[in-house]
Formats: sequence, structure tokens, C-alpha cells
Amino acid sequence: MILLPCPWCGPRAATEFAHIGEVSARPDPGSATPAQWRGYLYLRANPCGWTRETWYHRAGCRRYITVERHTETNEVRSATPAGMTAVTGTAAGVAEVPRAAAGAAGVPGGQDGARAGGAEIPAGGPAR
Repeated sequence: MILLPCPWCGPRAATEFAHIGEVSARPDPGSATPAQWRGYLYLRANPCGWTRETWYHRAGCRRYITVERHTETNEVRSATPAGMTAVTGTAAGVAEVPRAAAGAAGVPGGQDGARAGGAEIPAGGPAR
């Protein structure tokens, strides 16, 4: 069983979460080619090693988290609210830093919604 550390609810079984996918940069709609859009929507790196993924806590707090997980061992290195970056030395261990400023492309999220696969997901979570 994979345990994911939800920043709000604590460690929970992965069955409580919906796997949204790898964190990837969305291409600029004004200048992206059809091939770039296909790559963004359908192709994933699927590495054997550390990866950053977005998960949705559907059976708990109904929030999005970004998880650094090893795909072979399922070891979790960190879990932060989506749209936030882990910062050592802060009281909660996280600070709100825009992804561009943090040097990584990411998923805007938290209470305002998140992008997954190019579609906007409302703040209340995906439609059921």
C-alpha cells in the first residue's frame, strides 16, 4: 500500500486519492503547434525514478497536492499543496512561491483550481 502524506489530513492510503498525472509545463496556446499540444495532452515521460505528480484527495479534504515519488519503490520524498513549493526553515515547511519563480513548471491549484491534461478543474474538484 502506498501512503501519501496529505498536508491537511496527514498520511492516507493512495486509494483515497485520484492520480492526476505528472507535473508538466503547459505550452503557450498562441504559439503551440499541433504536435506540441499532442505531446502535452497524451505523452508522459513515465520515468523509472523520481517524478513530480499531482494527486487529488477525493475521499478527504478534496484538495490537490504535488508529490515527489519514486516510481519503482513508491517512496515519497515530499508532498506539498499544489501551487506551492517546499521551503526549509518555514514554520509549516511550505511557502507560496510561483512555479516560475521556483524554477519549475507546475500546476496552479489549491483552492483556485488546477490544470490537468490541459483542462481546467474547478476549485471544488472534478465533476462526478
